[in-house]
Amino acid sequence: MVPASFLAEYLPILVFFAIAGGLSCLMIVASFLVGLRNPDTEKLSAYECGFEAFSDARHKFDVRFYLVAILFIIFDLEVAFLFPWAVSLGEIGLFGFWSMVSFLGILTIGFVYEWKKGALEWE
Repeated sequence: MVPASFLAEYLPILVFFAIAGGLSCLMIVASFLVGLRNPDTEKLSAYECGFEAFSDARHKFDVRFYLVAILFIIFDLEVAFLFPWAVSLGEIGLFGFWSMVSFLGILTIGFVYEWKKGALEWE
C-alpha cells in the first residue's frame, strides 16, 4: 500500500492538470459560442501549399514551396542552437566560441550558396 503522504505530494500536480484541462475546455467552448462563423470561398480555399489539396496526385506541382520550408527548418534550428550556446558561453570558453563560429560559418556558406542558386527567389 502506498503511504498517504506520498500521494499527497502529487496532489498539486493533479490539481494543476485539472485546472489546465478545465480552462482548455472552457476556452474551446467559449470560442465556439462567441466566435463568428462567416466562411466564404477565399477562406475555404487552399493556402500555403500552392495547389488544391484534393486534386489528382499525378499532376505537376511547384517544388519551391517545399524547398522554402526545408530552408526555414534548417535556419530555425540554427537559432535553436544559438540560445543554449549564448547562455553557456562563459563556461565553455574559447573552444566553444570558435566551434560555434565555425558552425555558423558553414551555415552561412550554405545560405549564400542557396541565395546564389536562386532558391530564395520567387517568380
